[in-house]
Amino acid sequence: MTTNLSEHIKQTALCDTHEHLRREPDWLDDGPDVLQDLFGNYVPADLITAGASQEALRRLTDASDPDLAGRFEGVRAAWEATQYTGYGEAVRRIVTDVYGFDELTPDVLAPAQEKLTELRTPGGRYNLLREVANLDHIQTDDSSWPCAPDESGPDFFLYDLSWAGFCSGQIDQEAIAQDTGITVVDLDSLQKAMEAIFEKHAPCAIAVKAQHAYNRTLNWQARARGDVERALYATLSSNNNVSEAMRLCLGDWCWARGVELTIEHNLPFKIHTGYYAGNNRMPVDRIKSGNLCALLAKYLDARFVLMHIAYPYSDELIALTKHYKNVWADLCWAWSINPYASGDFVRRFIHGAPINKLFVFGGDTRWPTSAAAYAFQTRFWLDKTLEAEVEEGYLTESQAMHIASRVMYDNQYECFDLEGTRDAIYRAMGE
Repeated sequence: MTTNLSEHIKQTALCDTHEHLRREPDWLDDGPDVLQDLFGNYVPADLITAGASQEALRRLTDASDPDLAGRFEGVRAAWEATQYTGYGEAVRRIVTDVYGFDELTPDVLAPAQEKLTELRTPGGRYNLLREVANLDHIQTDDSSWPCAPDESGPDFFLYDLSWAGFCSGQIDQEAIAQDTGITVVDLDSLQKAMEAIFEKHAPCAIAVKAQHAYNRTLNWQARARGDVERALYATLSSNNNVSEAMRLCLGDWCWARGVELTIEHNLPFKIHTGYYAGNNRMPVDRIKSGNLCALLAKYLDARFVLMHIAYPYSDELIALTKHYKNVWADLCWAWSINPYASGDFVRRFIHGAPINKLFVFGGDTRWPTSAAAYAFQTRFWLDKTLEAEVEEGYLTESQAMHIASRVMYDNQYECFDLEGTRDAIYRAMGE
């Protein structure tokens, strides 16, 4: 049954705070075929867990093989076990909400390929995301410093300035020199290079992003300058091949300088917390958001966006968001990891922390079809979540609609300088 709340969630533009979208030329010239599109997101990890072989997955995504049904057959048993997970649901939504078929069967693959060919035309990417998925804008981490205007939608496709390498203690002297003209030989030159990167790229950036939790612990420590200098010299002399202790020492120093520069340039700092993509390599002691407490307390003037609800340590994130004025929690990717847990997180957040500190969506995907499907998934589960709050008497429908507006749109406009970023982008384009 359609309610005022469900209609409100459907009609409200949704801010997308995290993707890894490839740009328009990649979508047009090097984009996926239908099986690469359906399974070119996070679902292969669940297929592996369900028993699919690496060879079956390799063939599944081999676009040079025209036998679509044969490629799918190799993972079909694993797919049947996976289709009800959050990842699986997102794939089903590509089939139903993007391609327009009832379910994923071998028979729909050929006509779905025709539909995909129609989408892979100039402007098709923008139309799918802006008009069909009703996204207000997209923030993309493409793992680079430049945030060059995206001519396929300059005020829609916005970009993060990546700081992951620095946080991991990795110093790419060649890339730094090429981008800034500064050769890093000591801490002073390294800091000047960092400042130059921000001066050059921060105006068109919507945020700074680091997913260094894949490479190191989130446990940050203030570091003595002498120790950092020794770590830097060792890193430069050994081509980044240093001990973990030295890498963490240098990474912590670089991380802190990056936070200081985000304060200076009015940019939020996004940090991956919680669950790892993939299989068989997640050391859980690294990923808890509570590891960040020293950093959060040190830089109270910064704006930290802690991503993916730190799954499965979500209660800890609610506590941090409740306690620290400089923390926002982001459900990007979380709905597809575990939509039921994400709905529960939203309900606990409503009653535990100020509602202006929560962002509800980011797809964390490469292709626009997946981003659109993940947006449909978010709307569905947000509706179910808030409807439950209303039905159980914790909220009125009007209050639930207010919360929906907050977490879908209003909070993002308060935290991110969207107007300033868009103005800077148009100035960079000479308009």
